[in-house]
Amino acid sequence: MAKECSFDVVSEVDLQEVDNAYGQTTKELAQRYDLKGSGAEIEFEKHESKVIVTAPSDFVASQVIDVFQTKLVRRQVDLKSIKWSDPIPAASSMVKITGTIVAGIDPDIARRINKDIKAEKLKVKVQIEGDKVRVFSMSRDALQEVITFLKDKDYGVPLQYTNYR
Repeated sequence: MAKECSFDVVSEVDLQEVDNAYGQTTKELAQRYDLKGSGAEIEFEKHESKVIVTAPSDFVASQVIDVFQTKLVRRQVDLKSIKWSDPIPAASSMVKITGTIVAGIDPDIARRINKDIKAEKLKVKVQIEGDKVRVFSMSRDALQEVITFLKDKDYGVPLQYTNYR
């Protein structure tokens, strides 16, 4: 009897890399001539998976976010993993923007992935398990086709493929 192979589709973010990017961003804010003394600040709340940018204007806030995103890209963190809120007026004419780190696959997105894989009519079984999607098949080639198919699609969250067996 042939052994069934599988892999998991997950959406994970390495919070240590985000923390490192945050540290580099705070150093750059203290050194960059156009941001030094502007009152712009960035905070990272690791336990809540949030990044908070406070700045005197939308423009300065967008510059801080740009610096932070540049550091994330260098540390190979997908930018889709952070959802930024709209600017909110804060105390003393400051602007506050909150970035929420998205980890795990939302149930609606998991159902969409399931539906898309089934629409391809490949000989695989798909199972939603909490915040991940597991794909089973007797053929490793079918699993490779599913991975290639999912890489071409955009679900708005970064996808990784783990536990390939």
